[in-house]
Amino acid sequence: ISSRLEDITSFAKSVGGCPANISVGTARLGLRSALLTRVGNEQMGRFIREQLTREGVSVAGLRTDPDRLTALVLLSVEDEGVSPMIFYRSDCADMALSEDDIDEAFIASARAIVVTGTHFSRPNSDAAQRKAIRTIKAKGGKVVFDIDYRPNLWGLAGHAEGFERYVKSDRVSAQLKSVLPDCDLIVGTEEEIMIASGTDDCLSALKTIRSLSKATIVLK
Repeated sequence: ISSRLEDITSFAKSVGGCPANISVGTARLGLRSALLTRVGNEQMGRFIREQLTREGVSVAGLRTDPDRLTALVLLSVEDEGVSPMIFYRSDCADMALSEDDIDEAFIASARAIVVTGTHFSRPNSDAAQRKAIRTIKAKGGKVVFDIDYRPNLWGLAGHAEGFERYVKSDRVSAQLKSVLPDCDLIVGTEEEIMIASGTDDCLSALKTIRSLSKATIVLK
């Protein structure tokens, strides 16, 4: 704690990332939860599978990708609210998620799904999430959207800017805005609602989202 990432000499290993954190957190709260993603066919991928099982999260939707490594992030806690991080996500397993990974019967067994902004950043994972949205809505279930905006995962910041919270982008805003009408719950920070709405201030962002969606909005 209170050290630069450059000065760290050892690391603790844990499952992380928006979807995994939500699946574990909801399981701890007593809900039935599952994580639908891909992991690599290596020790880190097996660790994630085993840790989710220990936490009570269903791994029925977890695919093992034989060709790609499990995504990895290194971070330090430099100060309160400041955690520099490096994303090792070049051609990683979870970003290779495709429509073929979306089992409609599996999605239909849920009452709600969570989709995340990062996975709308690539055509294949975008298509996978949109298929899941169509499937759950056809069944009468709910769609939760965690905007989860990391500019460098959209190619808008360098590798060293993993903690960067906001880079304005009309391309990203257009992509995320197209998701809003299908949502029942939208969760984001001030920066995230601005990127999802394409506006430059918090109040305008909320008004824009409300004009596009009837969803409950959680501003964190």
